[in-house]
Amino acid sequence: MDLLRIGDLEVRLPIIQGGMGVAVSLSGLASAVANEGGIGIISSASIGMLIPDFSKDFRGANKTALREEIRKARKKTDGIIGVNIMIALSDYEDHLTVAIEEGADLIISGAGLPIHMPDSVIKDKKENNRTKFLPIVSSGKAAGLIFRYWAGHYGVIPDAVVVEGPKAGGHLGYKKTQIEDPDFLLERIIPTVIEALRPFEEQFKKEIPVIAAGGIYTGADMYRLMKLGARGVQIATRLVPTYECDAAQEFKEAYVNSTQEDVVLIDSPVGLPGRAINNKFLKDVSAGKRQPVNCPWQCLKTCDYKKAPYCISLALINAAKGKLKNGFVFAGSNAYKTEKIKSVKEVFHEMIIEYEVARLRENSKKTEKNLVFVEG
Repeated sequence: MDLLRIGDLEVRLPIIQGGMGVAVSLSGLASAVANEGGIGIISSASIGMLIPDFSKDFRGANKTALREEIRKARKKTDGIIGVNIMIALSDYEDHLTVAIEEGADLIISGAGLPIHMPDSVIKDKKENNRTKFLPIVSSGKAAGLIFRYWAGHYGVIPDAVVVEGPKAGGHLGYKKTQIEDPDFLLERIIPTVIEALRPFEEQFKKEIPVIAAGGIYTGADMYRLMKLGARGVQIATRLVPTYECDAAQEFKEAYVNSTQEDVVLIDSPVGLPGRAINNKFLKDVSAGKRQPVNCPWQCLKTCDYKKAPYCISLALINAAKGKLKNGFVFAGSNAYKTEKIKSVKEVFHEMIIEYEVARLRENSKKTEKNLVFVEG
């Protein structure tokens, strides 16, 4: 595999670990991925819930916990560490500032379009570009909109783009009608994003790598998408059932014990469809049972907690701690393929082999085709 280059960052294994909140991908998983040559990602979503008495100062708790997790990861690895920060967070700018202050190698932002950026991000971009910035998009149109705005208003552009398809886990940037529509397959979206970014590569005289994400589970998936022009992939689901993942054992076992029918689409209280592993909590919600919501802080801008059937942050932190009776597990479309819990090293070793097998098979088919042509 070729190196993934994002500005002056060189990634030996072109894999970014997806950011998973709440408290699923923290310093443990991120540092393990970085130590194997990939990019490890800490999710900042409601990260303050790790701190006792967080409800007294949710905003402050988020900043403290994020700072601590970045520092913990730095002690465990010399590799590349980034932070996934959702644009929908009410304290989005706080998280960006902490990530930059702590010298995160990159920031990945989705759940909205990162157009109006705080001074901390633009200042870092213009002065030293220490922390790379990668928006998550679901179309070439969205990518073009972000880059045009940045170029016109800030005179700089993001460093790479993550293109997430509808087979991802967690909150999805698609309407329910689009999720099963073949027109929105990742294979169809990637070329449109590459084309949308080409004028900005020429204008700024730099390469803008496109990273494929959403439903990528095997090295063969990785090979297929990189053939379309992606320079790397982002994976999450396959890294949840690993020893190093920060979630509880019960969370990981939900993946191991799941079937294809268990992986379902849900309506999140924040107004987006999501993909999760069905359980009694979700079945009760679907049946109209409402969980009491005592909101200490509107952590997501789009959440109407007065009408919400449950607090999604609380449900997710409960799940990450193994309390599945009071929460549920987000997962990608391929979660049911999980057979057992492994190490991050094992997962990456398997993916590299799968990638090489896919490459050799294609080369073999090309050779056979050429031989037939010559003989004919």
